[in-house]
Amino acid sequence: MENKETLLDIRNKLDVIDKEITKLYKERMDLCAHVARVKIESGKAVFDPKREQEKLDTVASFLDDDFNKKGIRELYQQIMTISRRLQFGIMTEHGYQFDSGYKKVSAYDKKGKKVVYQGIKGAYAELAAKHCFPEGADFFNVKTWKDAARAVLSSEADYAVLPIENSSHGVVPDNFDLLLRFPELAIAFEVDLKVEHALMGVPGADLTDIKEVYSHPQALGQCSDFFDEHKDIKPIPVINTAVAAKYVKDHGDKSVGALASEAAAELYGLNIIKRSVNQQKTNTTRFIVISKEHTYTEDSKKISLCFETAHKPGALYNILGNFLFNDVNMTMISSRPVPERPFEYRFFVDIEGRLDMPNVINALFGMGDMVTELRILGNY
Repeated sequence: MENKETLLDIRNKLDVIDKEITKLYKERMDLCAHVARVKIESGKAVFDPKREQEKLDTVASFLDDDFNKKGIRELYQQIMTISRRLQFGIMTEHGYQFDSGYKKVSAYDKKGKKVVYQGIKGAYAELAAKHCFPEGADFFNVKTWKDAARAVLSSEADYAVLPIENSSHGVVPDNFDLLLRFPELAIAFEVDLKVEHALMGVPGADLTDIKEVYSHPQALGQCSDFFDEHKDIKPIPVINTAVAAKYVKDHGDKSVGALASEAAAELYGLNIIKRSVNQQKTNTTRFIVISKEHTYTEDSKKISLCFETAHKPGALYNILGNFLFNDVNMTMISSRPVPERPFEYRFFVDIEGRLDMPNVINALFGMGDMVTELRILGNY
């Protein structure tokens, strides 16, 4: 009777092979470490795309069928990525620095600063600004987010407060684009503001009177359940929640309402018809504070990045692997189309850490040769 291998027999053979692979992997990494030291002496770059492509073509040529050719390419891409991370780490230990363009300062002086926000009095951005600058700041408002950024660029303002992300309705993409359009600006710090939209109207108005409700598009989206329940009420987007409240005051029509903060209702003498209209009661908007100073402090714990990748399979996967390998936690990722390249995207990422931390430096060092563009938007 023919003897057949059991599953245990096969697994024992695999264990022998895996032990040999592990031994060879260690030998390869030792040689890569030696390569790093040679490159330090010669000044040669870690990433050599021509050499890596030749290596991938060579190992694939050792195999016959397409499945294994593709598999060995993928395996070696990962091995070479890990090799680069090892080499970057060694170079960092030998004094090579990642030039972030940011410098460390002891603290930020918030007193007596000129702070600009988009909208009018009563806007959530004003509430966020006053929360972030509680002592003696000079606040003023402009019509658009772009105007706020330009006020900082011209030194008319020291800081601008901009919404960047909402917990229930996602990112504010226009402000991500704004940070790219004005590379002179950087995120200095952030503030989270709990947002509760109140439905308001002129004195004497009640819910049965309201036919139209004005507010910012994000606020309308955060209150979509309300409009699903009241299909006879038409949501109308405007540039700002406080602008909506002022419009209701100026219009003086019982059929027109606004979704804005209770502070806006008090400011413009409006009647609150319904409190906390938004469906997510933990609704929070994250505001960033931008300035011309590219700095960070010892208390900084978040880094915002923007990068673009080569348009090929696995590019994003390999880049994000730098965070995993260096124990850097990623807290947010978002993509935006690259206008000049249809159906290609740039990525916005938040990671935990500080620009002078070795694991962060290694991660950014490793990304540098794998991305077509890398921008640090702030460390705060």
